[in-house]
Amino acid sequence: MGKDKFHINIVVIGHVDSGKSTTTGHLIYKCGGIDKRTIEKFEKEAAEMGKGSFKYAWVLDKLKAERERGITIDIALWKFESGKYYVTIIDAPGHRDFIKNMITGTSQADCAVLIVAGGVGEFEAGISSNGQTREHALLAFTLGVKQLIVGINKMDNTEPPYSQSRYEEITKEVSQYIKKIGYNPAAVPFVPISGWHGDNMLEASSKMAWFKGWKVERKDGNASGVTLLEALDAILPPSRPTDKPLRLPLQDVYKIGGIGTVPVGRVETGILKAGMIVTFAPANVTTEVKSVEMHHETLTEATPGDNVGFNVKNVSVKEIRRGNVAGDSKNDPPMQADNFTAQVIILNHPGTIAQGYAPVLDCHTAHIACKFSELKEKIDRRSGKKLEDNPKSLKSGDAAIITMVPGKPMCVESFAQYPPLGEWRKAHAHTRTHTHTHTHTHTHTHTHTHTTIYSILSNPKPERRQWLLSSINNDPRLIKGGLLKLEVPVMSRCSHNSFDGRSVWRCIHELYLNTRPCKVRECD
Repeated sequence: MGKDKFHINIVVIGHVDSGKSTTTGHLIYKCGGIDKRTIEKFEKEAAEMGKGSFKYAWVLDKLKAERERGITIDIALWKFESGKYYVTIIDAPGHRDFIKNMITGTSQADCAVLIVAGGVGEFEAGISSNGQTREHALLAFTLGVKQLIVGINKMDNTEPPYSQSRYEEITKEVSQYIKKIGYNPAAVPFVPISGWHGDNMLEASSKMAWFKGWKVERKDGNASGVTLLEALDAILPPSRPTDKPLRLPLQDVYKIGGIGTVPVGRVETGILKAGMIVTFAPANVTTEVKSVEMHHETLTEATPGDNVGFNVKNVSVKEIRRGNVAGDSKNDPPMQADNFTAQVIILNHPGTIAQGYAPVLDCHTAHIACKFSELKEKIDRRSGKKLEDNPKSLKSGDAAIITMVPGKPMCVESFAQYPPLGEWRKAHAHTRTHTHTHTHTHTHTHTHTHTTIYSILSNPKPERRQWLLSSINNDPRLIKGGLLKLEVPVMSRCSHNSFDGRSVWRCIHELYLNTRPCKVRECD
């Protein structure tokens, strides 16, 4: 893909079996950068394996499999072209790192596409307290994805098919929920679609003549249309700060035969080009950039929003890692932060938080425990006025100024100057926290920390089942004198086909903590 169109990044979210893979695969299939020969090969393979009816999802699965075999160094294989944008899908549905990468990298997304199944019983399952519709929408907003599109999928499977009343019912309920989260429903397109049949995907459907189109009202400009593709074109282009010094958080680092070390990540600010001397913090490694590539094309320069891989000279894959930040060594290079002062709002926590509390925080792609070393003052959460010096503890609803100390070297920046590197989230515990942070190592960071318990990624489809427990650092049975992180990459023993996070949690307690028996019969 060239650079003549603006690049935007989307993340596709929604409940299991809502049709995320089929819808995404359809867009890639019809608009994407997949050559015809590859498509024909995938179609033939799908038919031979009796999966012809899953053609679009099969395309996505095959692409994921190829990425996992290391065929490409792209961190975002899935891409397609709309009339206005080049669209990159940051994490395709079902990938094993979906939730993990949402927590550490969804701030990369310019828009989230929430797929809601309209079939009988399917919407109700997804919107229930155990469903993923609510969790994913909350997660997207919590992680800073402020633009949202809702695709009401499987309209061909409603009763009766393509039911207007069903569309209106779902639109009303989803609108109420996303409003509670923080989205403005008036600014969110609701598009009735069939990801499989293609209704309202690229062209208006004759089967839903009652649908007169979606309209959004925004202070940055109103928009209207009929199809999902038009809704993508209505996404407001984010500001791309090319005039600031380079900041590129590393998503991963690869060793490519015949090429060498290739870090990959998204340019957040500034420009990256061949010949630049870059410094990686906090690793304190300086080297020259030999080449820059995006979507298999060599770039003369990469600008903010571009997901790139770049070859560096004389650097081992052991010297730099995910969570490091690359910057121009000659123009305000990134540096390590030893400690920082944070303004924190405790949105939701089951008990009290005292000095010594050490949550794991995610900032850009870094994932590091940071200790609350001093509770300096409690403040009014709205006015910022000081209420109390040196409070002994904090509880839900409190706002405070605290000093935090990272458990490992890390790089953070001023939220005012480098927002993506000054935005924080907490990846575990039953807490959600909002934080502004000031570092004391040549940087001043305004940081937003959001804390919640996204404990599990699950896709219970038999052909794609992967289980990942994200972080359960705050369970008292796991903390014995210190912070313990437990990750379970795969739980293939379980064949329960409607698994949810709570069921998985029970299994974790049964397998690893020897507490309370698992109540899912298939997990034996």
